[in-house]
Amino acid sequence: MRCPDCDDRNEIDRREFIRTVAVGGVGLVTTAAPKLYGSSETSLVRPKAKERSETLVATLYKSLSEEQKQKVAFPFDHPLRSKVDNNWQITPVTIAEFFTPDQQAVIAEIFRGLHNPEFVDKVLYHINEDAGGLGKYSVALFGEPGGAFEFVLTGRHCTARCDGDSVEGTAFGGPIFYGHASQSFNEKPDHPKNVYWYQAKRANEVFQALDGKQRKIALLGDPRQEQGTATVELKRRGDKILGLPVSEMTRDQRELVRKVLGDLLLPFREADRAAALRDIEARGGFDELTMSFYKNMDIGNDGVWDVWQLESPSMVWYFRGAPHVHVWVNVHTRAGNV
Repeated sequence: MRCPDCDDRNEIDRREFIRTVAVGGVGLVTTAAPKLYGSSETSLVRPKAKERSETLVATLYKSLSEEQKQKVAFPFDHPLRSKVDNNWQITPVTIAEFFTPDQQAVIAEIFRGLHNPEFVDKVLYHINEDAGGLGKYSVALFGEPGGAFEFVLTGRHCTARCDGDSVEGTAFGGPIFYGHASQSFNEKPDHPKNVYWYQAKRANEVFQALDGKQRKIALLGDPRQEQGTATVELKRRGDKILGLPVSEMTRDQRELVRKVLGDLLLPFREADRAAALRDIEARGGFDELTMSFYKNMDIGNDGVWDVWQLESPSMVWYFRGAPHVHVWVNVHTRAGNV
């Protein structure tokens, strides 16, 4: 699937541009830069393996003027770095209005590089539909490349991070958010064209495979409230997690849960998928997970559960598909921290 707003006409120029800035810095490029992301004229090429997002974050940081740094650069331990929300601007300036065209191109490639090349066009589809393009989002940089650093991009239905493993034991660099409102704010029961609804369809396969007793344990009433960063607070070991423990499922049911986990990780780049699995394993692994579904937010009352989650002492992956899709994620080896 291609992003509807993509165009191939400038693809060669952009490929050469990204190669140049990764080696020599943004300021050396004088060729025409692509237009604002979200425009029908935009060309978004797939990043090459050697052009890792972390390398491009360093390129972006070096290109910032002192005036720009005052607006978007912060110390690594700044509390803003740990924040997550469903619709927020991490800085009061947007990519389109604040960064040069060359810098905008680097930011777009950083963002693309954080995703699975086979899924990234779907992510850009939701970015365009939800907000009108990546230019409407905001960026902050914490610390400095070469030491502990983190790049954070936020806006409607997105909190994305790139940290070069600066935060030990924390997948994705910290809590993230992704979502999509397809076609309307209040989506229909089958969530047409929502790029993330496939994850809920897979999760509902698990519910259908449960027996009656298991369903009573797994199906709860009201889900957790959306409260920004507090939404993804982890339980401590020994705290009660409601729902059906994966350890109490049959082999076939457990295999379906593994497929759910694979689908949840699918949108992200390989390095982040591997890190997330490693961090989950570090706190008891797959058998520590509990799965729950919520009947009080069932769009259409069709028994296809729009809201569900996987949770353990090291993970919250909360899929809230009503009135449209919000997904809150925190994978951390140290319980009680975000």
